[in-house]
Amino acid sequence: MRLTIVVPAFNEEQLLPASLKAISDASAAFTEAGWTTELIVCDNNSTDRTAEIAAAAGAIVVFERMNQISRARNAGAARATGDWLLFVDADSFPTRELFADLVAELDRGRCIAGGSAVRIELEGRLFQAGVDGWNALSRTLRWAAGSFVFCEAATFREVGGFTDKLFAAEEINLFRRLKRLARHRGR
Repeated sequence: MRLTIVVPAFNEEQLLPASLKAISDASAAFTEAGWTTELIVCDNNSTDRTAEIAAAAGAIVVFERMNQISRARNAGAARATGDWLLFVDADSFPTRELFADLVAELDRGRCIAGGSAVRIELEGRLFQAGVDGWNALSRTLRWAAGSFVFCEAATFREVGGFTDKLFAAEEINLFRRLKRLARHRGR
């Protein structure tokens, strides 16, 4: 199995080093499963050291000049060579346990795409209510938060990837199209 991790990044020099380290550390779960990985960071027209930091971390760096996360994700996916794509936002810090859960899910062979619940490390009832609400809604409607989305690469390309017609909720749009295809294929 070959997995491509795509990280869209716009002016992320502050958070990107820790995010890429978390991704690298968590990727031990893929290595233990016998998978190979590649890491692609799409510099989404940054004006800071985002591309330099990504390259120093060993990532393949691609560039998307139009500031839109859909375009950045699609540009990374266009360069990908993996059988599966994993999109992780540059301000996210996945754990080895999360990646191990992904391995287990893909080994079952039943899904074409998915994601995870969200946790935000901000204090306050309003933040927690928003996160709890999103997690409940995404589980019920089977949507994934854009911060962690995985998909078969061929299926992603078949449905046209993330739409560039939206500047928000593009992951919901993608999952609506993926769910239709999954139902049609009995997955």
